[in-house]
Amino acid sequence: MKQGFIALAMAVIAAPLAAQDVVFLGETHDNPGHHVQQAKRVAALSPKALVFEMLTEAKASRITPELRADQKAMRDALEWDRSGWPNFSMYYPIFAAAPEAAIFGAAVPRDDVRRLMSEPVEAVFGADAEGFGLTKSLPEEQQAEREAMQMAAHCDALPAEMLPMMVNMQRLRDAALARAVLGAFEQTGGPVAVITGNGHARKDWGAPAILALAAPELDLFSLGQGEEGAGAPEGGFDEIVFSPPAKREDPCNAFK
Repeated sequence: MKQGFIALAMAVIAAPLAAQDVVFLGETHDNPGHHVQQAKRVAALSPKALVFEMLTEAKASRITPELRADQKAMRDALEWDRSGWPNFSMYYPIFAAAPEAAIFGAAVPRDDVRRLMSEPVEAVFGADAEGFGLTKSLPEEQQAEREAMQMAAHCDALPAEMLPMMVNMQRLRDAALARAVLGAFEQTGGPVAVITGNGHARKDWGAPAILALAAPELDLFSLGQGEEGAGAPEGGFDEIVFSPPAKREDPCNAFK
């Protein structure tokens, strides 16, 4: 009886994903429950490709079948402990859930991020910036909303003149994620699962919106993940699920 229930639960999880070319699986980075949910979804989807916001293209290229069988060796090869991302033990089950999937990295190299201090976002992105929506300014209302979100995310400690650059940084990362996903789909035929933060997974202006602009023929699905007792993540997700809140200190304590 228990096995039948588990099989039914897995079928329910898989059902809304089966017809999709690309499945964005959002997260709050430090929430263990969100990564459990991602691993379950990846296992149900059996994607041909996994795209990680957390990896650069160069680091993704280091991953071999031998490394994927050894959590510690893989963590060391990716220099994960120096990356600033949460503990690798939360992410490894996602890799293990699709052992045959090709791995792609979508992180923008730090040197490119620094270029935003002196160059426009379309120049940093490079070829086909127009196709990925970076040559147009954002609508005024959206620009203002995104600047306010950046200020709040940085504990109201940013100089106001930095806010446009911070928004451009987010746009660059969204576009780089969309480009990596499109490359993964073109190389493998999909489906593609994307592991990224809720902010990048939102369908209204995140990577799915940019991917829809660059490749409107693709079927996209986006999962947002919230925490119990808090509001749902905004962004027009196809589905939102909740996990218990992670234990964390107030990140703004350093500014008090």
